[in-house]
Amino acid sequence: MSDGGSRRQRPSQPGQGLVEYALIVALIAIIALVALLFLGTQISSILSTIAAQI
Repeated sequence: MSDGGSRRQRPSQPGQGLVEYALIVALIAIIALVALLFLGTQISSILSTIAAQI
């Protein structure tokens, strides 16, 4: 028999929300770190240029 395409969701476990939040925070931190690694030298040169003009 088919259940009509509906799925029953399991009740969430007590620590599941905390783990999901921690994974999202870790992913954002990794993305920020990669962005700083790629853009760090460019930002440094721009700030040096601005400081030299002051």
